[in-house]
Amino acid sequence: MTTTAPLPVEPAADRQGAQAPASPWRSAWRRLRRRPIALVGLGIILFFVLTALLAPVLTAISGFGPTDTDKHAIDPYLGGLPRGTLGGVSARHWLGVEPMLGHDVFARLLYGAQISLLVAFSAALLITVVGVTLGVVAGYFGGRIDSVISRFMDVMMSFPSLIFMIALLSVVKNANRVVLLIVVMSLFTWPYIARVIRGQTISLKHREYVEAARASGTGSARILLTEILPNLSSTVIVYITLAIPGLIGSEAGLTYLGVGVRPPTPSWGQMITDSAVYYKVDPMFFALPCTCLFLVVLAFTLLGDALRDALDPKGGLG
Repeated sequence: MTTTAPLPVEPAADRQGAQAPASPWRSAWRRLRRRPIALVGLGIILFFVLTALLAPVLTAISGFGPTDTDKHAIDPYLGGLPRGTLGGVSARHWLGVEPMLGHDVFARLLYGAQISLLVAFSAALLITVVGVTLGVVAGYFGGRIDSVISRFMDVMMSFPSLIFMIALLSVVKNANRVVLLIVVMSLFTWPYIARVIRGQTISLKHREYVEAARASGTGSARILLTEILPNLSSTVIVYITLAIPGLIGSEAGLTYLGVGVRPPTPSWGQMITDSAVYYKVDPMFFALPCTCLFLVVLAFTLLGDALRDALDPKGGLG
């Protein structure tokens, strides 16, 4: 009787097969974690977002709201300047008070962060929805639809946006200034992402998996939702992250020019406007909103650059 030699026993690792490759998002996160400066930027952003969300709680602890005044904290014999050093920093006013009015700077900064981040995030969302929708439609369907949308994008991009923003914000009087800022800034910004998305959609619609889906009878709407848009997600995320600092700066700049958020609504741009005349005698009042604005814009810029590298499979961080 012949005996059959036993089959060699494979190692457990071989029986289980090779480890499944990491998803693109997990690989991107791994590359992002290797950039300490990106994590610092993310930490700064989370700090300001949390403080803005917790503004009612923090101001309740401090004892002063954004519109509360403290006449005892300013000296009428010094032209309304804050009493004490560093702009009136004390146990009652953690970051001092505004000259003349006696508003608590800490509370104004917190609620100013709410306005700046709300305007920037909302405008970025509106820009993304409009720009991605029109860009995908133009790139996928092509032909006359592409021509009409592309010419419309060219017309919108030809406007001197800052001048037209100032004009529109100056003409419209009886409207919510925050909503008006969001709409006006989005009106002149969406064509830039739409143009990028259009170009990538033209490239994606000729890929093999899209052609296969089309050949199998899949409708255009389903192809756009399941094949095109998921492959545009990294581009959209990077664009939003890089667009937000510009929108924050635009809101502050328009408010500084007097056509944005108006008193008594707190805003970093409004605080910079009010503090400009006191920068020599009360530099603390001027430095605080400028520093907050600088840190937020820098943090989003650093994070956006890092995300662009991390989501690029050909980047050097792998």
